[in-house]
Amino acid sequence: MAILVNIALYGAAVFAVVYFFARFFLRGRDLSAHDAPIPVTFDSPAPSEAAIGVDQYIIERMSKPETLEATRERFTEMGLSREFDCTFVSQTAEFGGLSVPGEWTVFDGADPSKRLFYIHGGAFMLGSPISHRPIIANIAKRTGCVVFAPDYRLMPENRRKASILDSRTAYQWMLENGPDGPSTAGKIAVAGDSAGGNLALCLINWLRDTGLRIPDAVVALSPAADGTASGPSIRSNLQTDHMLRRLATPMLKVPTWLLMWIMWATNRIVPSSRLISPLHDDLGGLPPTLIHASTAEILYDDAKRYTNKAVAQGSPVTLQSWPHMCHVWQMFDEVLPEANHAFDEIAAFMHQHGVAKK
Repeated sequence: MAILVNIALYGAAVFAVVYFFARFFLRGRDLSAHDAPIPVTFDSPAPSEAAIGVDQYIIERMSKPETLEATRERFTEMGLSREFDCTFVSQTAEFGGLSVPGEWTVFDGADPSKRLFYIHGGAFMLGSPISHRPIIANIAKRTGCVVFAPDYRLMPENRRKASILDSRTAYQWMLENGPDGPSTAGKIAVAGDSAGGNLALCLINWLRDTGLRIPDAVVALSPAADGTASGPSIRSNLQTDHMLRRLATPMLKVPTWLLMWIMWATNRIVPSSRLISPLHDDLGGLPPTLIHASTAEILYDDAKRYTNKAVAQGSPVTLQSWPHMCHVWQMFDEVLPEANHAFDEIAAFMHQHGVAKK
């Protein structure tokens, strides 16, 4: 009996260590202090027929089981199936002994000194510069700047840190290289969506801390800002976020302390580390930043918390929100008027900060 009691006590002690390590180290600080509401910027009482149609399309697509390779091919097809009145130039960014393939997007008459560094989304496992041409081309056309999108290494073939290193490498290369060869950039913007939004926000923190040139403007579309997934909207918006529900549902069935361990094992980086969680970093001294998010998506609180914290720490960050929209609705520019509205707001923001052709 004594042996059983000792085993039970030992097991309880081990569990307590594992639990509290996850709760107070892996998960990091409580971020609820940044939950102050932000008024919806472009409100509407009900979803439009177009928005309902997009949701139905997403529901139907997400209901079909698909391999990772098939999903990647489908993402690529989204870019290849459309025609764009611009030129796409494949080029490899080489800096610091690393090489990162990527693609320039150039419209006739674009100013090569005004450059946008765009980081695509896709849950760190999907996507490419090709898949995100609809977003990239829309911004490039409206601003007259040239856009370089790195084709960063994806998981699970590579570690999570690979995408971080590739983003840093390609950005530094772009400072001194344009679509026509070596040349110093004039005005610069950094942008990204979802996972790419995460990489963009992490990148600007790193640039600030290292003293490297920070961009003149930053745009983040539906960014993932908190690697610990602690925002209330992850649960409250689960039924309205048809894009990410399939990914998030299994996560929410796992106890939080265990989820932190799983995330640590998957990424090989502590979930609350500033390497992957910009919301857990200092947000002072950042460049002008525009964030777009839908109040219906599970990452809405990531955007809201990031904005509240950054503003409190003195950084010029603005959140523009729309209701009834799917995650990264800008991809549906051929269907959703709100997507084009969002692009117009992005262009106005970039014009305001000089990262656009006059």
